[in-house]
Amino acid sequence: MNRFKIATLAGAVAALSFLAGQAQAHARLVASTPMSGTTVAAPRSISLTFSERVVPAFSSFDVANAQGTVIPVQARVSKDGKTLSGSPRTALTAGSYTVNWRIASPDGHRMTGSTTFIVR
Repeated sequence: MNRFKIATLAGAVAALSFLAGQAQAHARLVASTPMSGTTVAAPRSISLTFSERVVPAFSSFDVANAQGTVIPVQARVSKDGKTLSGSPRTALTAGSYTVNWRIASPDGHRMTGSTTFIVR
């Protein structure tokens, strides 16, 4: 009976370790410029930095104003592959904005998210 408990515990620890490793394998947003929730002068550039490399062909973002109008951004990926950056195609006027991002990590997992800021 003791060996069974030890084997069960060892199996559970191994499974949890595997799942924790899998969870960390996906990129997550770690920084943005402008920072989420801040009030700033109209930015000329927006950047999003992730915890892992992203696949450029499947990674992009756009900006939407409070009315839902989408402002396209031509995103480019940094040399280290972790930062998406780009400039809105039109100047941002006063108001709140949402940056909607879509990325794919090298393992093929696709993720989406958003961050917000306000232009004064």
